[in-house]
Amino acid sequence: MTDVHPPKLEIFDLDRRTNTDPKGISREVEEFRVEPFGLYLARPAPGRAQFHYLESWLLPELGLRITDFWFSPGHERDQDFYLDVVEVAREGSRWFATDLYLDIVLREGRGLEVLDTDELLAAARHGHVDDQRATTALERTYAAVDGLARHGHRLGAWLSTMDITVSWRRHPRSDRD
Repeated sequence: MTDVHPPKLEIFDLDRRTNTDPKGISREVEEFRVEPFGLYLARPAPGRAQFHYLESWLLPELGLRITDFWFSPGHERDQDFYLDVVEVAREGSRWFATDLYLDIVLREGRGLEVLDTDELLAAARHGHVDDQRATTALERTYAAVDGLARHGHRLGAWLSTMDITVSWRRHPRSDRD
């Protein structure tokens, strides 16, 4: 049975240096970086058994949040990046990401998998998202899948075609292009 819920909202407050999850839990961010194409954050993940650290890029024009989870021993997953399909808004020094349910698991240079289509459809069926928002989520997903496939499932190669260069704390840039 699919969990039916309204879109989840996450807040990134640059002045307070916090990241507040959809449950209202605020966590300290070690690094925020604003680039013309988006927002980077790096922070520990206290209280999470599966991973102990995360790095993310919010890319408003693409409607994506790209995350590199630092998995804890015994919880490793066959993925390099996790892409959430989102809507990004900004008010002053606060950024907001509304999750549009669909996710993409990227296995760098090997392939990808789209997840949670059932969640998007259930949310639409129950009135949590209208047709336009659901269509936007699907279009963003198709665009990302197409772009990644055209570039050998290499995130850096795809993003570079749009003059987007992302960097990561634990991966030298050359490893991801």
